[in-house]
Amino acid sequence: MTDRLVEANQRYAEAFTDPGMDARPVLHVAVVACMDARLDLHKALGLQLGDCHTIRNAGGVVTDDVIRSLTISQRKLGTRSVVLIHHTGCGLEALTEDFRTELEMEVGQRPAWAVESFRDVDQDVRQSMQRVRTSPFLPHTDDIRGFVFDVRTGLLREVDPA
Repeated sequence: MTDRLVEANQRYAEAFTDPGMDARPVLHVAVVACMDARLDLHKALGLQLGDCHTIRNAGGVVTDDVIRSLTISQRKLGTRSVVLIHHTGCGLEALTEDFRTELEMEVGQRPAWAVESFRDVDQDVRQSMQRVRTSPFLPHTDDIRGFVFDVRTGLLREVDPA
């Protein structure tokens, strides 16, 4: 599979021209979303190359590493807004923290990270918004919004932070 991706890159590079952009997102926004392959964020949000920073992980969870990326994004690259996007039918809804124990039994070492599984996607979005809002490292926490992307309809539904 990797060879197929590298070959696709060769074709891409043949027509590639340097757009002359720097690393600062044009729209001054960072999007934190789940890594789920069904989410085509640029198309779903009408974004173009260079518009935003995109940070993805399992569940779109705001972890310490996401805070690290958002801190760099805001403090060094000019973003001011954060959009959080979780989605319906997320695989983390089917996992529990027991997954860590299973891994420990299999490989002989307990992962240092939490699974961050959840049962209520709206509540998980609220928790992620709260983690961003209360981070001492982020200077811009007044424009934080959270959404659930419906994988069947393609629509975003905003989550009330209260």
